[in-house]
Amino acid sequence: MSLSTTFKARKAHKAHHEGRIEEALKLYEECVNEDLKDVQILLGYSLLLLRLGEYTKARELLVKIQRYPMKPEQKISLYVNYAAAIYRLGEEDKAIEFLEKQHAKGESGLVYETLGYLYVEHGDFDKALEYNLKALEYDEEDAVTLDNLGQAYYRLKGDKETAKKYFDQAIKLKPSQIDTRYFLALYDIEAGNTEKARETLEELLKARISPLNYATLERIQSQLNALGTGAAGALQN
Repeated sequence: MSLSTTFKARKAHKAHHEGRIEEALKLYEECVNEDLKDVQILLGYSLLLLRLGEYTKARELLVKIQRYPMKPEQKISLYVNYAAAIYRLGEEDKAIEFLEKQHAKGESGLVYETLGYLYVEHGDFDKALEYNLKALEYDEEDAVTLDNLGQAYYRLKGDKETAKKYFDQAIKLKPSQIDTRYFLALYDIEAGNTEKARETLEELLKARISPLNYATLERIQSQLNALGTGAAGALQN
């Protein structure tokens, strides 16, 4: 790998974080073709591909770089990104089993957060509750885990009262958390605080949505559309 590739990788990283996505994608791809082995940069590229819905390309990149030397925390990020890619490619059971194997090797906050969310997505309330409560014992101030518990109660049990307790705890710890803000906006709508909800939802449209966010751009826009027509009663959760 040449010095020019290293310099190009830094430019790609900078463009990515400054929101110049097309430039970043072009530079990242050139770096991969030039055999860049900087795992941290390549993990950033894989995350960008996931955010753009390029799940197959992200999976292929992650399979390639798994052979490169990396730190333990980088390996965990690689595993989580890989699980996200295959989950969105329709291999839900495989993604869950993959992360379960990683969890068995040792506890990790990132694995707890991700696997906890996938259990919610999979619709298994008992498993989601058990695992996320265990995750909360691992880190009682993990905003993602608190949100996972809120979603489990809200989406899988319809217990909005219990769910809100978790969402309220999560938002105090991480005020920018996308899914938590989305669900709290739904509570605002139900309470008649439509302007507050509209402001939150409009801000979320500009947020960096992850492939493992429940609050997709489509869901956010649907809520805004319903507010615009005054059809609060027809909102989809």
